[in-house]
Amino acid sequence: MGKLHLTAAVAVLLAATPGLAQNAHHAHQGGTAAGQPEQMADLSILPQGCQDAIQHSGMMHGNDMSGMMSGMEGMDEAQRASMEAMMEMNAPMMATHTIKDPDLAFHCGMIAHHAGAIAMAEVELKYGDDETSKEMAQKIIDTQGREIDEMTAWVEEHTGQQ
Repeated sequence: MGKLHLTAAVAVLLAATPGLAQNAHHAHQGGTAAGQPEQMADLSILPQGCQDAIQHSGMMHGNDMSGMMSGMEGMDEAQRASMEAMMEMNAPMMATHTIKDPDLAFHCGMIAHHAGAIAMAEVELKYGDDETSKEMAQKIIDTQGREIDEMTAWVEEHTGQQ
């Protein structure tokens, strides 16, 4: 039954992604297509240069994950933590695809992607039992953390945010 809930939650996440893009223009104007207040995507995992580029693209993404949260019913603590890590990464990563400069979009998207990988690795360290998996998780945290620092420095240099 747990796999069914996880599968349903992933399906909701995948189905919600086009809706984020569809409502992007309306979210930028302060509402959804139906005129309801829109929660803005939390872009705080991204450097300011990435956030500015997304805002200038005119494509701010909404992040209404209420449907996703209901799909998480019946999940255990580790499953919920894993899904929450994925949801934190999804909206910022999708929003980076609105950046016109392909080099900046790459760096910003990879920062969000790596932040998600680190969040998932932290879930493994907290809930996992297998020592080999925990070692891999720690390696991901260490290497991808350094790569985030390198990509953030690149973004700051190329967007004048230093």
